Amino acid sequence: MADPLLSGTLSTPRLHLRPWHDDDVEAVFAHAADPEWSRYLPVPMPYARGDAEAFIAVQRGLDPARHVSWAVTRDGVLVGGINIRIDPANRLGELGYSVARPAWGSGIATESVRAVLDAAFTALPWLDRVRAMADLRNLASQRVMEKAGLRREGVLRHNRVVRGESIDEAWYGILRDEWLRRRD
Repeated sequence: MADPLLSGTLSTPRLHLRPWHDDDVEAVFAHAADPEWSRYLPVPMPYARGDAEAFIAVQRGLDPARHVSWAVTRDGVLVGGINIRIDPANRLGELGYSVARPAWGSGIATESVRAVLDAAFTALPWLDRVRAMADLRNLASQRVMEKAGLRREGVLRHNRVVRGESIDEAWYGILRDEWLRRRD
């Protein structure tokens, strides 16, 4: 079961990670409707306002014992989202994240990933490993994972079909002892 630390808010020097609100729909729609933002993501294209409404409803309805999701804000403005799926039986967490295009290259994704890794490994003493993946062509996402301390573990070829195209995925992971060494 997720610790309350994971169900609430997280803060970094620049960012505030908080639960999703119904009034986040317009901001989600604004950045998700950008075809460049969605190029590597398995989201509808074109992205409609109803897709943003459905996304927010799903995020707000997640079971925090299994899947925690945060809106990432900077100076009160929604700039992205991050989540961790929790699998206690396998002592595993799986990260997913995205950042609105105007905030690309600012370190927001890396800072968010580090904050969630720190919270998850601190709050869940049984957690042994956290993994994440990216479309193999998404080099920026792979750099985020590497900067946050995850190591590339392999490539799964034609692992998923997104908008009718078979894509290769780069998989990354970090073990608890690696996180502890990075933290120290």
